[in-house]
Amino acid sequence: MVEVELLSFEFMQRALLAALLVGLTAPAVGTFLVQRRLALVGDGIGHVALTGVAVGLLTATSPVWTALVAAVAGAVVIELMRRGGRTGGDVALAVLFYGGIAGGVVLIALSPDGGSANLAGYLFGSLTTTTSADVVAFAVLAVVVLGCVLVLGQRMFAVSNDEEFARASGLPVLALNVLLAVLTAVTVVVSMRVVGLLLVSALMIVPNAVAQQVSRTFRSTVVIAVVVGLVSSLGGAVLSFYADTPSGGTIVLLAIALFLVVAVGSQVARRVGSRTRPRVGYHPHEHGEDCGHDAVPHDDHVDYLHDGHRHAGHAGHYHEHPSRRAALADGDETGERAGAATTGGER
Repeated sequence: MVEVELLSFEFMQRALLAALLVGLTAPAVGTFLVQRRLALVGDGIGHVALTGVAVGLLTATSPVWTALVAAVAGAVVIELMRRGGRTGGDVALAVLFYGGIAGGVVLIALSPDGGSANLAGYLFGSLTTTTSADVVAFAVLAVVVLGCVLVLGQRMFAVSNDEEFARASGLPVLALNVLLAVLTAVTVVVSMRVVGLLLVSALMIVPNAVAQQVSRTFRSTVVIAVVVGLVSSLGGAVLSFYADTPSGGTIVLLAIALFLVVAVGSQVARRVGSRTRPRVGYHPHEHGEDCGHDAVPHDDHVDYLHDGHRHAGHAGHYHEHPSRRAALADGDETGERAGAATTGGER
């Protein structure tokens, strides 16, 4: 059988385990980066991690741990620079991009194990280079990342959603931002063998872009993003084995394909839903300033509370909108729910 043939190779067993860890951690951390509009920060940290890899090769030590030290240091520096406001975020990212990759390329060329093939494996991923020691290290790091997300996820989301409100609520904003930067660095290192340092940011962002097409709450966004990440990483690893293609590129292309399918499907569903949306066409009177019902501002028009619904006049008919209380009960307003859950009360 195909599955037996695939799993008969020890390097594929290790690669699939590493892909599983990547699929779990990268989208989970990427949720907060997307919320903070820092989608490309993983690229900058990945370039710094390349310098760490080169140091490990040059000193004959484990590239995983030297890459981790370099990535964490770079992540903390960029967060402190962003916090201090001395240098714009784009300038700081540029420094990380060019300085990190330049240092990595030069040091790898000087190392005894240097070479274009070795460099390509770290930049774009290589299934055959994942060792048993790498899998153990990645597993430990993945447990740390997922544990932090599970325990502190609501607080990190509150800070990512509205720093000023989180600060006013007494949350340690700087500490949580630094923690997110460190988790991003750890995720980059976990993903570098399978996806590659140049492509790891895509696996953080694209699954979340898929989730945002179909989810309406923070929790469902994380769950869907992780599922998409798992399908992309494991499926891409298998496809790259049979197609003899780089694992990182295959995984990212599969994730993008899933995004396109979901995006088109959600657009079609919205168009069909807009045509079949229930309308309230009959009223014993017209809603207006003197109709006796409470007026509620809603986007660019005014709704009127009537029979438990908010009625809005549109082109000669009325749409029914759920009341604010009903919307909250359905979990539509994710930011408000997250803030309430974080601070222990309603805003």
